[in-house]
Amino acid sequence: MKARLPQGHGKPDRNALMAQYQKMQQDMEILTTDLENREYNVTSGGGKVSVTMDGKYDVRAVKLDPEIVDASDIEMLEDMIAAAVNEGVRIVRDTQEKEMSNLSDGFGLPAGFGL
Repeated sequence: MKARLPQGHGKPDRNALMAQYQKMQQDMEILTTDLENREYNVTSGGGKVSVTMDGKYDVRAVKLDPEIVDASDIEMLEDMIAAAVNEGVRIVRDTQEKEMSNLSDGFGLPAGFGL
């Protein structure tokens, strides 16, 4: 005797899945725009160097405390600017990954499913 599976049960509703997918796409577009327009302020050298970066990784401003500008030690200043920019890039990337992950988690995608 063959076992019969109930018809129509256990199958995902394609229309509901499509609607959910479209909603997630819209939410991702809104979040992407929001993330790109955010500004991130990062400092290095104990606050002596400040970098403002947007969500597109564009550096918008660099501010230096005048007391660290020493013509005889330009290398230290360059290192502090590089450190602030690198920290800004890390913060922007981590924020974007976390918020996109939070959005895609709500869709029930398997772990590691990159969007």
